[in-house]
Amino acid sequence: MTTGVILLAGGKARRFGADKRIARLPDGQWLIMAAIENIARSGLPLLVCLGADDAGLQRALRAGGIACIKCADSHLGMGSTLAEGIAAIDRSWRGVLVALADMPLIRPETYARVRDKLAAGKIVVPVHAGRRGHPVGFDHTYFPGLLALRGDRGARAILTAHPDSVLALEVDDPGVLADVDRPHDLQALFRPRCPKRRSDQAP
Repeated sequence: MTTGVILLAGGKARRFGADKRIARLPDGQWLIMAAIENIARSGLPLLVCLGADDAGLQRALRAGGIACIKCADSHLGMGSTLAEGIAAIDRSWRGVLVALADMPLIRPETYARVRDKLAAGKIVVPVHAGRRGHPVGFDHTYFPGLLALRGDRGARAILTAHPDSVLALEVDDPGVLADVDRPHDLQALFRPRCPKRRSDQAP
């Protein structure tokens, strides 16, 4: 069964004060590219869903060999963007992981683990420190429901409607919870960590 990743990147997130998708990380890399590279290292096929007016970003990504589409109704919200993504995926996909472009620290092995746990009729949600995160995996059984999403009503409604089908997957990956809404979020995620002081060292 082929399972791929839809990366939702249709919003410019004005709360950030600029287009956060192309915000620079400390190494100079775009935020969206950090997410894309982790997905690529997982070995899963990828489709990036951009906004309707993202021709420039689409050209840049396609120049790097990244599959991406512009979603005409992205301005209506995440649900509409996801529905257009589901409509555009390769017909060989029998499962999909829904990921967000503003979550650059999800480890490649986490994508792979969610894929590996995805079974017929199941929805897989990674959990870290007792909290649900992304990416969320959906078996093809849920494609019609994802196609029907509109506006800013995301896939959470599908999880709510099918609680017995949701598999909570414990992961040792804080990246499944780490998103970037504002510049200080980006600074906090990539702030250099001080080495831990040994217990026998003087304070």
